[in-house]
Amino acid sequence: MKKLLTIFVLAAAITTAGCSGAGNTQTETSSQPPRNAESVEEGAYTNVDVNEAEKLIEQGITVIDVRTPQEYEEGHIPDANLIPLQEMESRLNEFSEDEQYLIVCRSGNRSAQASEILVQNGMKQIYNMTGGMNEWTGEVVTK
Repeated sequence: MKKLLTIFVLAAAITTAGCSGAGNTQTETSSQPPRNAESVEEGAYTNVDVNEAEKLIEQGITVIDVRTPQEYEEGHIPDANLIPLQEMESRLNEFSEDEQYLIVCRSGNRSAQASEILVQNGMKQIYNMTGGMNEWTGEVVTK
């Protein structure tokens, strides 16, 4: 019984320690894009909300929309490039390791998947817009 209690206490301590760094540690500077705790690890992407995404767009980041062509035509961020999620892996040659990319979808799920694909393939400056176009309040272009 004592061993079981010791294992439980150890597991709880490890879990608590692992979660303590999960808070948002974003800092903003005029020359550097916002970074959160997820970006600390090598090969990770950074989650940004729509307000942070808008700042990145103002700084000239390349926007990649990973929704379907129909969703894109219904409304997208100005100058966003359409690369549907299902085409992402076959179009990796269109990305550069040295460029910053903001990945956008409808709600943030597909863009997170696309962001993961990109970092697994060597891209280093990937920003996932959480909330997606559902939360976007900026300008929208329709075709």
